[in-house]
Amino acid sequence: MDLVELLQDLVGRVPEIVQPLIVAVAGAIPFVEGEGGVAIGIIAGIHPVVAAVAAMAGNFLVVAGLVLLGSGARAAVVSRANGRTGASGRTDVPDDRTAVRRAKFQRAYERYGVPGVSLLGPLLLPTHFTATMLAASGVGKARILVWQAVAIVAWTTLTALIVTGVIGVVR
Repeated sequence: MDLVELLQDLVGRVPEIVQPLIVAVAGAIPFVEGEGGVAIGIIAGIHPVVAAVAAMAGNFLVVAGLVLLGSGARAAVVSRANGRTGASGRTDVPDDRTAVRRAKFQRAYERYGVPGVSLLGPLLLPTHFTATMLAASGVGKARILVWQAVAIVAWTTLTALIVTGVIGVVR
């Protein structure tokens, strides 16, 4: 039994109403996201449109939550810093990986803006990280969410079309 048959067998054992929820959970995971979730769903035998919508929903719900949390955290830090006098008192020093990711994000943000970072971000970093960094940078929540939604829909749709086409050719 190969991987495709195994996935199809596993999904076949789950009630149909639950199958899209599995894809949505997969779409919510960083690095899997909508693209991986839709591929898993289609390969497992779920209708491509259902798999795509479920993967998009799972991915977007987590990204929206992170944006809201990130914006709230930034607002709290900024208001606290504005009410404080003297030295910053910060003791947290980012590790090298965090500094490298932040620098990569900052270069892309300065060059492409929110639309470019949102649309091209999945090529470099998961949408979860990109959206959180945009929120931490002070970009408006609505602007982030609109562009992240556009990116999630675009990338997940593209992946669904490719996977569906490949499966059609292989069969």
